[in-house]
Amino acid sequence: MADTVTTNVIFSGKRRYVAQFSNYSDGTGETAVKKVDASTLVGPDGSAPTSFRIEGAEWSVKGGSVTVLFDATTDDEALILSGAGFKDYSGVAGIKDPKTTGSTGDIMFTTNDFAAGSTYDITLSLVLKD
Repeated sequence: MADTVTTNVIFSGKRRYVAQFSNYSDGTGETAVKKVDASTLVGPDGSAPTSFRIEGAEWSVKGGSVTVLFDATTDDEALILSGAGFKDYSGVAGIKDPKTTGSTGDIMFTTNDFAAGSTYDITLSLVLKD
C-alpha cells in the first residue's frame, strides 16, 4: 500500500502559485517527494521559474511533522510543520530558496514519524522567481 495523497492547485499565474497538499498515511510516509515541479510552470519571463519564495503557509499536521524542502544535491530545509498554524512571510520577503549546489527549483515534502492514520493538509503560497 501507499499513502493517499492529493494536490489541488488553487491559483497558478506567472508570478504566484498556490496549492493545497494532503496526505492520509498508511504508515509508509513520504521521503523527499516532489510537490511543486518548477519545470511545469511558467514564470515571469515566460520560461520555467528557477526557484520559489514561500510567501505563506497554512497547515494541519496530525501524528508527526512535515519538512518542506527546496530540492538540491543536499536538500535545503525551508519549514518544519507540526500541529496547526498559519504563517505569513511576505513581510520579510518570503522564505527564499538558497539555490545551493544542484538546485532544481522544486519543492519537496518529507513526513517525519508518520504512522498509519497520520495526516497533513498544507497550503503553500509561492512567488515564482526567474
